[in-house]
Amino acid sequence: MEIQLVRHATLRVTYANRTLLVDPMLSRAGELPATPDTPNQRPNPLVDLPVTAERVIAGIDAVLVTHTHRDHFDQAAAEALPKEIPVICQPQDRDRLAACGFSNVTPVADESVWEGMRFVRTGGRHGTGDIGAKMGPVSGFVLRAEGEPCLYLAGDTIWCEEVERAAAVHRPEVAVVFAGAAQFVTGDPITMTAEDVVRLAAACPSARIVVAHMEAWNHCLLSRAELRAHLRERKLDGRVLVPEDGEVIRF
Repeated sequence: MEIQLVRHATLRVTYANRTLLVDPMLSRAGELPATPDTPNQRPNPLVDLPVTAERVIAGIDAVLVTHTHRDHFDQAAAEALPKEIPVICQPQDRDRLAACGFSNVTPVADESVWEGMRFVRTGGRHGTGDIGAKMGPVSGFVLRAEGEPCLYLAGDTIWCEEVERAAAVHRPEVAVVFAGAAQFVTGDPITMTAEDVVRLAAACPSARIVVAHMEAWNHCLLSRAELRAHLRERKLDGRVLVPEDGEVIRF
């Protein structure tokens, strides 16, 4: 298995001899407005892709969309991706993706199998209280295939009962979490904080963990340097990886 962090939540995952593009957001730096009601009002994305959008989508076999907030699926991706490519998603996003012209959309209610790869959808909470409710449904996915480690893509979620349950039930060997401690002016973080990452590491004691969703969107306030320092204090820096944009990790 190979995971490349492209930028933010966008990943290229090579698994069972297939390449998945996860949560494609392909806009150029500063092309989109800032998320409102957040402490940092810089336009999004904060940084450019590490390679061209054409290289990001080259050779992919399918697209996996955890949810369709614009930092996980944007208009640039909708226009660039071939419309016949298989797209795997949560049921709530089927109609929107079909409306974008994609003709091969597979919503996963519980689990689905594609090209020998088993996808199990997991839950999460994109924040707490009223803000969490307004953020709408989000999903994670657990992938299994013969000869590959169990991979848990947690999606946009804080540490919560659903994530704890997914860790206990599936016991992943590799987990990808979306951190950055994204936050509005009021309310709690809506993605994982440094301490949330530590909690997941404790719940998955034998897993290698990859942290994405950092330093590319205006409401993500936790930096890589801050997270790495926190992990060193907890003696987790050898097991929890915080890659740079474009970095490839092989398992």
